[in-house]
Amino acid sequence: MLETPRLVLRPYRRRDVVSIHDAVVASWADLVPWLPWATGYNRGSAAQFVRESQAAWQEGRAYDFTIRHLTGYGDGLGPPDPGRHLGGISIWYVSRVNLVGEVGYWVRSDLAGRGICTEAAARVLDYGFGELGLHRIVVRIAVGNRASERVAEKLGFRYEGTLRQEVKVGSTWLDHTVWGMLEDEWRNGGPG
Repeated sequence: MLETPRLVLRPYRRRDVVSIHDAVVASWADLVPWLPWATGYNRGSAAQFVRESQAAWQEGRAYDFTIRHLTGYGDGLGPPDPGRHLGGISIWYVSRVNLVGEVGYWVRSDLAGRGICTEAAARVLDYGFGELGLHRIVVRIAVGNRASERVAEKLGFRYEGTLRQEVKVGSTWLDHTVWGMLEDEWRNGGPG
């Protein structure tokens, strides 16, 4: 479990399925254009995700965190509700040999613009570089998803290029921008 001033990030549990499903349904219109898993999403998808996430943790392949509200009034998120899924953030290995990881994130639509993603991602970077010992972390963002790009910029990631037709969402191939951060940049508070 990881904490920030306002949030707790913890592995998924089976009892999270309903709150995950509720958050995805509430945010579906904002997720479908960018994320392949959102197409055809249903409650069974949430249950399958939790099972796969737990297996990934056990195998040391990937670390998926549910984002939950830790503090209370005055923090811009309203009353704390530890049962409410605010979004998800994950870090996984791209290459163990080269110590490269990737981060992915999303926040429910009704809480967008409140710094949740940036706060959660900053803590996951600490986990990736500090605890997993990664040398490099990347974020891939669908071209046009400006909100996700702003998170990467705020965290100090550098834009490195565009991968053409990288991911198929529905029947559409999307280009992805690639953003990277090196361990020494993280330790020094951002790009040189």
